[in-house]
Amino acid sequence: MTATLILQVVLLGLLTGLVYALVAAGLSLIFGLMDVVNFAHGQFLMLAMYAAFLLHAATGAGVLLELPVVVVLLFVLGAAVYRGMIARALSVSTNRGMVQIFVTFGLGIFLTGAAQFAFGGDFRSITGGLLADRSLVLGGLHLPLSQVAAAVVCLIAFAVLLLISRTEFGRALEATREDRDAVALIGINRDHIFALGWGLGSATVGVAGVMLAQFYYVSPNVGADFALIAYVTVALGGFGSLLGALLAGLLIGEVEALTALLLEPSLKQVGMFAIYLAVLMFRPRGLFGRL
Repeated sequence: MTATLILQVVLLGLLTGLVYALVAAGLSLIFGLMDVVNFAHGQFLMLAMYAAFLLHAATGAGVLLELPVVVVLLFVLGAAVYRGMIARALSVSTNRGMVQIFVTFGLGIFLTGAAQFAFGGDFRSITGGLLADRSLVLGGLHLPLSQVAAAVVCLIAFAVLLLISRTEFGRALEATREDRDAVALIGINRDHIFALGWGLGSATVGVAGVMLAQFYYVSPNVGADFALIAYVTVALGGFGSLLGALLAGLLIGEVEALTALLLEPSLKQVGMFAIYLAVLMFRPRGLFGRL
């Protein structure tokens, strides 16, 4: 085991961790805004990956053209899901928490089944794209250009989220998070803010989905794998904390990469769950959580 190999694994862990972090950021944003866990989050990622794949297959469009189209589609989907399903689930008078869990869980099952019906169970991938089969060479290190581009785009997406938090809309999000009832007294439409928050969280996972599709297979069940990692990342970083999602995503990416190096690749998630259980025991609210 050489120093070059270890350094390459560390860098690849960072690149992967940034993607994990962005997937988790959409989930964390929605939970932080309204204390709702979207159990269809992984299926939203799957839809974004299929949308990128279909756009590429139909038009040959590169990632720079796929990205804005898919982000807009996922934003509209997120806002529509809130208006059509989540708002109604939250309006019930009893067992509100259980109702929203079953609604989003059922939505996830429906989306997976619909994707299997439409596309079958075969694995698909984007081939011949601008980033395909190219590497960034740094000395003796070879980093896939598709993963480097994904990490850069994810960093930009996090920067955009931070900028949004400083705008009037961001302040409205924070005010709604702090006191849902009081914001109505100052003219803020709570349902409108929630719908925009769902749209923003879904658009965030749309960015991650497009970049993942450049180097990862697409299938109806692909969202389940990343959803599990996203839930662990959010819990590890702290529910509702974007900074926590970023740092936890980087940590999970590194632990997963180093575990795969030291143990069998099939056991790469063992280290991730070990750290998660340790944090859960000694700091249940996560590294930066408010719970």
